[in-house]
Amino acid sequence: MSLSILILTLNEERNLEDCLQSVKWSDDIVVLDSFSTDRTVAIAEERGARVVQRRFDNYAAQRNAGLNEVAYKHPWVLMLDADERVTPELWAEMESATAAADPTVSLFHMRRKDYWFGQWLRRSSGYPTWFGRLARVGSVTVQREINEQYVPHGESRFLQEHLLHHPFNKRIAYWLERHNRYSSMEAAALAVERREMVTVRGLWSTDPIVRRKTMKQIAYRLPARPFWAFCYLYVVRGGFLDGRPGLRYCALRAIYEYMIDLKIKERLEEQHVHASDSNNYFRQSLLLPRSFGDEPATKRPSI
Repeated sequence: MSLSILILTLNEERNLEDCLQSVKWSDDIVVLDSFSTDRTVAIAEERGARVVQRRFDNYAAQRNAGLNEVAYKHPWVLMLDADERVTPELWAEMESATAAADPTVSLFHMRRKDYWFGQWLRRSSGYPTWFGRLARVGSVTVQREINEQYVPHGESRFLQEHLLHHPFNKRIAYWLERHNRYSSMEAAALAVERREMVTVRGLWSTDPIVRRKTMKQIAYRLPARPFWAFCYLYVVRGGFLDGRPGLRYCALRAIYEYMIDLKIKERLEEQHVHASDSNNYFRQSLLLPRSFGDEPATKRPSI
């Protein structure tokens, strides 16, 4: 059994060639492009991929469109970003797993290895984090606009091999630009999610996805959270053992978390000001302005 491939792109001429090469075993590759202005589309077509274009609104909507509005040759589709690579070992495991999968299985999760300066950031990246990426067509829904959550209609399984991730291939300036956008989307989502109650027992769940969600719910309520995020990655998770790249990455992650916190605070303050203005307007509309001069003069009885 072969697999179909879905790759999301926007101006990915620097990454796309290597990504396509890493899935050369597939005879059905779809590039879902957000109207790139560089050579992304040309590279995809030169390599025989089908190109579908859709204006980007958010990641969940884009992936849902790719899963539900595109026809595929095979019942299973692997969703990739252009800066990710599939190893031969992962490909072999995916083919074997999908061929043997029970009809009730809808989604396979896998882990990523993040690389910087040619080095795997094994500790500072927070590895291992599980991502739902290999989906049975028509059986998975993607939720949450950023750091998406994959909701299978059936059961989930976990693979042992890894995707390789190169988030700095387009240089640090692009990473910062992209995470500035991510932090805005994350702040908008978290401003809503913080109203939800935290279920602490999720920390002891056997499902790593549930455990991670619960940890995030707790972490995003901590004071001085960016500082603790740095300490967690650099000290507790052993990021210092990744050398200079590990220190740099932990610092960037702390900056990203600080951006999220500032934007959440900004949103909450704006909501508070808006609510205060609305309340003041409502109160003043009830209290009509009156002065003594507005009172009608008392008419004395005539004699």
